[in-house]
Amino acid sequence: MNGCGKSSLFALILGELHPDRGDFEMPPKLSIAHVAQETPALDKSALDYVVDGDTELRQIEARLAEAEARNDGNQIGQLHVALENIDGYTASNRAAQLLSGLGFNIQQQASPVNSFSGGWRMRLNLAQALMCRSDILLLDEPTNHLDLDAVIWLQQWLANYPGTLLLISHDRDFLDDVTGHIVRIEQQQVSLFTGNYSAFERRRAELLAQQQAAYEKQQSEIAHVQKFINRFRAQATKARQAQSRIKTLERMEKIAPAHVDSPFSFEFLSPEKLPGQLLSLDKVSAAYGDKTILKDIKLHIHSGDRIALLGANGAGKSTLIKLLAGQLKPASGEITPAQDLKIGYFAQHQLEQLRPEQSPLQHLLAIEPRAREQSLRDFLGGFAFRGDMASEPILPFSGGEKARLALALRVYQRPNLLLLDEPTNHLDLEMRHALSLALQDFEGALVVISHDRHLLRSVSDSLLLVKGGGVMEYDGDLDDYRQYIFAQSKSATPEDNKAASDNSNAARKDKKRLEAEKRQQLKPLRDKLKKLEQQLDKLNKQKAGIDQQLAEPDIYDDTNKARLNELLQQQAKLIPELQGIEEQWLELSEQLEG
Repeated sequence: MNGCGKSSLFALILGELHPDRGDFEMPPKLSIAHVAQETPALDKSALDYVVDGDTELRQIEARLAEAEARNDGNQIGQLHVALENIDGYTASNRAAQLLSGLGFNIQQQASPVNSFSGGWRMRLNLAQALMCRSDILLLDEPTNHLDLDAVIWLQQWLANYPGTLLLISHDRDFLDDVTGHIVRIEQQQVSLFTGNYSAFERRRAELLAQQQAAYEKQQSEIAHVQKFINRFRAQATKARQAQSRIKTLERMEKIAPAHVDSPFSFEFLSPEKLPGQLLSLDKVSAAYGDKTILKDIKLHIHSGDRIALLGANGAGKSTLIKLLAGQLKPASGEITPAQDLKIGYFAQHQLEQLRPEQSPLQHLLAIEPRAREQSLRDFLGGFAFRGDMASEPILPFSGGEKARLALALRVYQRPNLLLLDEPTNHLDLEMRHALSLALQDFEGALVVISHDRHLLRSVSDSLLLVKGGGVMEYDGDLDDYRQYIFAQSKSATPEDNKAASDNSNAARKDKKRLEAEKRQQLKPLRDKLKKLEQQLDKLNKQKAGIDQQLAEPDIYDDTNKARLNELLQQQAKLIPELQGIEEQWLELSEQLEG
């Protein structure tokens, strides 16, 4: 959870903090890489800035320049060998690959650092940290400023990182794929667990169950001892024994009850109106100046739709969200909203629009001035804004707290169309979980952009791919999309921003034809599977009927002996038949899935 000490641990490793007590030791001469929080406004190119991450390379280059100025041939030769030993001659190529993976095209790689916005500068700092040939790599929320494509690329890069990776992240899928150990920091204690995040959650649940059982057992023991004390304390013959038990209670190390309640609990209230079709786009195009981003978009959004947008950085996902939100006027085409459309739009830039001098309560009162303060406090409590925190100015709030408040404001307005552009940035795991649960019960339509695959799996039913200026249905799931990204990165050059050939009309027709042929080939198997399912259903009902009769006490009376034998014979015949059909069903299912 935010504020438990994860970043403080990183600061300790980096020597920015020193222990108040105890000892902290680390082997000498370890090379530690981490992502800088500030980016100087430099004129040098993004590519050169990333190469700077290889400090040993830059040191050798500086010494080489000095040797060349002195015309020291012997030193020049030695330094060229040193460059060869550290792969120095491929440095620019390696830096370009890092930048390409993080979403920088060829033109951007040659652009000066001071031309990039804050989010892109953080990507540059991340690339610079990855460029360093380090023994230990510290990454604190590296995915916050990345899109899904870049997250998938980074995940693959980190899987091949040869050093020790220490990672802070609230992205479950990212943690599962990258980590082999989990360090839990809770109540100022550090515990190490083997396995990825999912394994940690299972183990934590087991430990909490054990702790709760131990707590309940100890409470029973304490109650028993206390009962003895209360009964015999005043009796002279038992006083010494009572005092002994009092000391036993005092020495006893108390076990705390297991506690895993989330500080966040909220839900979307039912929209006041819920039209069937909320928004319609017909041949809509969007442009910034002379640059067309999207063209001829056709899209209909209905109540209950749950859409996730996929696509590379710069493809137009946020542009599409802005069109839907009415934040951007179409260059051509028509957008038709329902009469009772009510949009809730969340994007990271809205955090900057919060009023720092006002409290969370005042932000809500601006939406509904006549609301009762207690009802507003109850609502804010679900987002962990309680007590003084609800009524004090938000100026000192962290990025995560501001993101929670911005989300709370959207939830409070009871929208029937929710548009979320990277809603999980700065949110910890508990808040992400609460958001997923709330979105699952949201009755309106949802369109979401997120690099958090766990959230996308939890809340979306359909995927749209934004690519080459178009928006099309993506026929696959997020695992397929991951493989698609890998295939794209292998086949395409970094500057290739055009639609891939498999999205051409001819390719789509071929794909549909092949899919139709495959469906036709699989039809006999599907028919057989359906027949087996009907047989299984019939046999399971028969077995349930027999089991129900065998559960009756009267069936075991001497008068019902013949009926009992008959039922047992039927059960003995039915079980192997049922198992045989289940095996056929499993085998056929595997063939179809393969």
